[in-house]
Amino acid sequence: MSSHREAPEISKDPVADSSDLYAFVSPDDPDTVTIIANYVPLQLPASGPNFFEFGDDVLYEIHIDSNGDARPDLTYQFRFRTELRNDKTFLYNTGQIKSLDDKNWNRRQFFSVTKVDKHGKSTVLAQKLPCPPCNVGKLSIPDYGKLASDAVAKLKTGEKVFAGQRADAFFVDLGSIFDLGTLRPFEDKHLVGKTLFNYAGKAVNATDKLNVHSIAIQIPLHLVRRDGTKKVRGRDPGAVIGVWTSASRRQVQVRNNDGKADDVVVGPNVQVSRLGNPLFNEVIVPMAQKDLWNSLPPSDDKRFAGFVSKPELQTLLPVLYPGLFDNLAKLDKAGTPRADLLAILLTGIPDGLIDNFQNNTGDVQADMLRLNTAIPPAKKENAFGVVGGDLAGFPNGRRIADDVVSISLRAIAGATFPLVDATFKPDAAAAAVEQGLSIKDVSGTLLKHFPFLPLPFDGFDNP
Repeated sequence: MSSHREAPEISKDPVADSSDLYAFVSPDDPDTVTIIANYVPLQLPASGPNFFEFGDDVLYEIHIDSNGDARPDLTYQFRFRTELRNDKTFLYNTGQIKSLDDKNWNRRQFFSVTKVDKHGKSTVLAQKLPCPPCNVGKLSIPDYGKLASDAVAKLKTGEKVFAGQRADAFFVDLGSIFDLGTLRPFEDKHLVGKTLFNYAGKAVNATDKLNVHSIAIQIPLHLVRRDGTKKVRGRDPGAVIGVWTSASRRQVQVRNNDGKADDVVVGPNVQVSRLGNPLFNEVIVPMAQKDLWNSLPPSDDKRFAGFVSKPELQTLLPVLYPGLFDNLAKLDKAGTPRADLLAILLTGIPDGLIDNFQNNTGDVQADMLRLNTAIPPAKKENAFGVVGGDLAGFPNGRRIADDVVSISLRAIAGATFPLVDATFKPDAAAAAVEQGLSIKDVSGTLLKHFPFLPLPFDGFDNP
């Protein structure tokens, strides 16, 4: 999955597990960028009496780099606090919840928003903003859509923010992909009757009808661009930003064991999770280094560049599907570094490789979701993003409907290598490989406005 349970230690700490990150120029307001960071993945809707929530002891952050050094020039921090109204009941709600301050809602959660500039100066933008409740069921919450809408806050500094439960819109056939990289079959006209994949059955969206907790923010473009400019050209480096999210916990040290109050010392926040590009830690970083990767800043990602320049899946595909990836096998055997993947994932795509497009942030190799904010939203989205000719899609940022699994598979299979070596001919299978799923396989309906993700599935109808 994009980053659900992608490392051994974070799989044990779901409230701090950053599962998906989206960044795109807002279709409902093209003068803004929308960033959505999902946490607490794989939520079963019927989860009472202890419904899911953000961690009061976790610092959630969205970082934006505007000058290409892989260090944050702008950070938004989100801290949460849970309040219990009635300590005499086991119930999440003792009656219907019709408003964000309804007395029947027993366990409420609030959050603050703090902005940190590149010099480390912190400014509190908002305090005690309410999260909506979890979607218990239609009897408990007759109009969940209104409650969720009421939880969208417009800050005095121009940003919109939302934090709360949403439906997980990521789509992946998890069972087949981790069954030795198997994808379910389809016929492609370019393969003239050959079945590309040998596993029978229709692709299944493993994350459908599951919920997450989302932090969403919509930011005016001039606040994130390098020089604070409102007007930029598509090829202007000042239009490109790098985005990642992180979660941190307080370091705790036990000095003695004599029962005294000073035995436990609370230290600084320590990063336990991060996410930039989808699937980076999932399928690029080796198991032995996944926890280390989660603890490091993007500015240290040069140490992982070798796994990008020769990804393990590149070696596996020709073995799993004999005869379909012969050119990829030759490329792999020659040990040729994958300069295309290094650009896509670690530096951004430089000007001159794709007509009228670049999202390069410089020479520093770092896993960030890079977005050229001068490219407007597409009138008609292509789920394959830049690979499908839609310059407003992944790996130019990431939209909710982008098929990042299939895009990544095609890139690793060699479809993008001609960008850096015009003599290389990709295998026919490279342009045809896909997981067989789309946003249509997500049962929830995307909103056409902020915060865009579907309303969460309720526990009554989705047991």
